[in-house]
Amino acid sequence: MNIKDCFIILFVSIVLFSCNSSNKKADAYGNFEAVETIISAEVTGKLLELGLSEGDNLEVGQTVGLIDTVQLYFQKKQLLSKKNVIESNFSNIIAQVAVIDEQISSYENEKKRIESLVKSGAATGKQLDDLKAQLNISNKQKASVKSQNSALFSETDVIQQSIAQIDDMIDRAVIKNPMQGTVLEKYSNQYEIVAAGMPLYKIANLEELVLRAYVSGTQLSEIKIGQNVEVHIDESKNKNYSYQGKIIWIASEAEFTPKIIQTKEERVNLVYAIKVKVKNDGKIKIGMPGEVYFKIS
Repeated sequence: MNIKDCFIILFVSIVLFSCNSSNKKADAYGNFEAVETIISAEVTGKLLELGLSEGDNLEVGQTVGLIDTVQLYFQKKQLLSKKNVIESNFSNIIAQVAVIDEQISSYENEKKRIESLVKSGAATGKQLDDLKAQLNISNKQKASVKSQNSALFSETDVIQQSIAQIDDMIDRAVIKNPMQGTVLEKYSNQYEIVAAGMPLYKIANLEELVLRAYVSGTQLSEIKIGQNVEVHIDESKNKNYSYQGKIIWIASEAEFTPKIIQTKEERVNLVYAIKVKVKNDGKIKIGMPGEVYFKIS
């Protein structure tokens, strides 16, 4: 083998080595994250039950706990009693109106009779005027009694709204999980006193995770939202698990390279964050590092 052949073999080896090395180098690096939601108490009281543990998979609408509602029950009972008292007054008002209506009917019949007598000269105008005055007084009495009825209706309406608010609070005392996912952390325990807004547990949907990675400005032309990419996580020292991912977000502004994934020298560089959605088979964990390859092999 002459020197020329050796040079050619050496050159080809270098090129192949370079190609293999570049193929193994990822286009972007980052860490996996999930949308974590903290579920809080909606009413204040003793936590009678919180039947969940970290790692549990919960369904939408699943009942997981209960906050004591005894005081709310007593408040509702008092309001119902007050409402019954008010409604019992309706019958008295209706009876009063009925009596006044009979008086008004009698006065109107008498008025017609006297009007006929006045025309024939058998009765005086004063008699007719006195009857009209009595009729007017009865109509005013009727309007006054009816106004009491309107006030009772208004008061009853206010009480009914208060009862509806208490019913809503009692319903909220039953803790129902609002989303499908896995319990990441549990903050409260049975028999603790909780206040409205106090965190009870943290949940996240781990079926699809997001890899938040970073690219340089020169790489932006290679990617677009909706683009399919390849994502790798470590299987062993020399092997990776491979997943298909999709770019769902690209930052519109640059930022300094995050400290957690780069050396001190590289932190001065400006990069753009991207988010890649990956379907999880259970191997991917929150915070795990990942690599992104724009060209799928």
